[in-house]
Amino acid sequence: MKKTITLAVLLLSVTMMMAQKIFLTSSNGRLEVMIENNGGQPTYTVYYDSIEVISPSRLGFEADFGDFSKGMTLKENPANDTLSLMPSGFRDATYILRYKKLKQSTYMKTTHSYEIPFRNAKGQEMTVEFRMSNNNLAFRYVIPRPGDNPKCGVIRREVSSFKFAEGTTTFLCPQIGPMTGWERTKPSYEEDYEVDQPMTKPSRFGQGYTFPCLFKAPSSIWVLVSETGVDGSYVGSHLSDYSTETGYTIAFPQAGENNGIGSAEAGIPLPYSTPWRTITIGNSLKPIVETMIPYELVSAKYAATTDYKPGRYTWSWLVWQDESINYDDQKQFVDLAATMGYEYCLVDNWWDERIGRDRIEELSKYAQSKGVSLMLWYNSNGYENDAPQTPRDCMSTAIARDREMAWMQKIGVKGIKVDFFGGDKQLTMQLYEDILFDANRYGLQVIFHGCTIPRGWEIMYPNYVASEAVLASENVFFSEGHAKSEPFELCMHPFIRNAVGTMDWGGTIMNKYLSRDNKSRHRRYTTDIFEMAAAITNQTPIQCIAVQPNNLEELPQFELDFLKSVPTTWDKTRFIDGYPGKYVVLARKHGDDWYVAGLNAEPQAKTLTVEMKEWANKTVDYYVDDPKKGPMLRQLKFDKRGQAKVTIQPNGGIILK
Repeated sequence: MKKTITLAVLLLSVTMMMAQKIFLTSSNGRLEVMIENNGGQPTYTVYYDSIEVISPSRLGFEADFGDFSKGMTLKENPANDTLSLMPSGFRDATYILRYKKLKQSTYMKTTHSYEIPFRNAKGQEMTVEFRMSNNNLAFRYVIPRPGDNPKCGVIRREVSSFKFAEGTTTFLCPQIGPMTGWERTKPSYEEDYEVDQPMTKPSRFGQGYTFPCLFKAPSSIWVLVSETGVDGSYVGSHLSDYSTETGYTIAFPQAGENNGIGSAEAGIPLPYSTPWRTITIGNSLKPIVETMIPYELVSAKYAATTDYKPGRYTWSWLVWQDESINYDDQKQFVDLAATMGYEYCLVDNWWDERIGRDRIEELSKYAQSKGVSLMLWYNSNGYENDAPQTPRDCMSTAIARDREMAWMQKIGVKGIKVDFFGGDKQLTMQLYEDILFDANRYGLQVIFHGCTIPRGWEIMYPNYVASEAVLASENVFFSEGHAKSEPFELCMHPFIRNAVGTMDWGGTIMNKYLSRDNKSRHRRYTTDIFEMAAAITNQTPIQCIAVQPNNLEELPQFELDFLKSVPTTWDKTRFIDGYPGKYVVLARKHGDDWYVAGLNAEPQAKTLTVEMKEWANKTVDYYVDDPKKGPMLRQLKFDKRGQAKVTIQPNGGIILK
């Protein structure tokens, strides 16, 4: 970073140079941003600890009413012909998240806002709004109405880009082509991540990469890029393939998504503010894992109609599959939920045909008598894909939703899981929003599968629970290859997918084999302690604990006791150690109790020092894999510094509590 930049006496500094360069510096001085207008092209450059992490990258967009990507000038102050830029807001507040859906329920964050106005060649205005804290940077475009007209417009594309310094490596999930995969249900954010790859390696399908995107810049500076605040008024975006000239660019949906129905561009009212592009940065993975930037920039769009409850659910389909969608089997899983003290039981696809609505009413009444509430699976609609599962066409229109949701409310159903969306077009974002809004009117919580990532939705929609948007647990059942890769995947998501939003990965699997008899098909390749620890490292407020009825007799009592009591909501999350795809150790606090959970995907045992100052001179429960004896519950003493050594076996885990 140039030595001419001086740290501010106040929390954030701004230096103007000929009204063409603007410098922003975080309150701790480590994160610095330069906004520059080079020949009419607005750019931003990001430095961390004086190292250039993101080289000059483009700002702007093209719309049907004007081009805001070139020929731009910084809007001048007519009084002195220089840019007089003042912070438009200082935010130094304690955030209290009422719904406790997230990895933090209360936290302190100092954030500052800056508005930088530009004019294009036609004199039309665009403001780039920046939000900045010590480890987070976000920007969006604020677009006024250009005179009396137009009062609406179309964003054709954004030129917003992220040009990382040479030598940066990537941790990315490729975007796939539209109407592909099983029954033409993709894209659905369910492709394999590739880690530690060069930027120059092309994406697998030539369609760029889905958010979130993790990068490791030189000097081991980590950067997580994503977006937040997307609702039914815009499209969901992703990153393009890498270009040596521009780096990665914001890419809009593909024209063929949603069976080709709907525009891949964004239709907007004017004035309008676009969704936020977010960047989390640090010299360790701690700011990445603990970031709250997706939630700080958004607010609730409506009030909750009821007090939505977090909890755990049982799910027959994961192991027993379609054959289990009958009344008697579902009653077994209701009984299982009641025995374990779980709040919910999910009844999956085909229930309308194989059980019938009358008997679902009977099942719901029975579940409520046991202190359990049903959640029901739905196909999202009929025209976007060929998925045959029913019930279909119950969520695609307001009339159908109103009828269906009124019935669910009447019989005491508390949630829905809606599957198979396959696209990020604006019309699909509207469908997500409409389902959530209508469900709230009837007191229903919502989980999405076969879908896009959440983008601040936990705050925006109070009845939103989680999205799949990941190669989830069902694939452990489907193929032995995925069963073998489960440790790699669950050691990756805390740093990438789960870092930006709740994730319904779909189940702590306790069967030794992926079959109803627990003897046939392929085996599970993780230890019991790994699976139990994953219930902590995977973050979602309604968590699937995929115990089976046979597990009640087969599992050691200490495992059952843990699974009965495992929380799903957290007041604090703390990163302890890890590396994407290799291992992860997190601490989470629920009420007055801390839990430490670790997973190991590497082929050798890993010995680490865990530091928890809260446990100085204390002895805690230590769930661990003994190489000879298997899963064990022991005691572990922390020293006066709050440190203790732990060992995580290959494909194994640890839990401290």
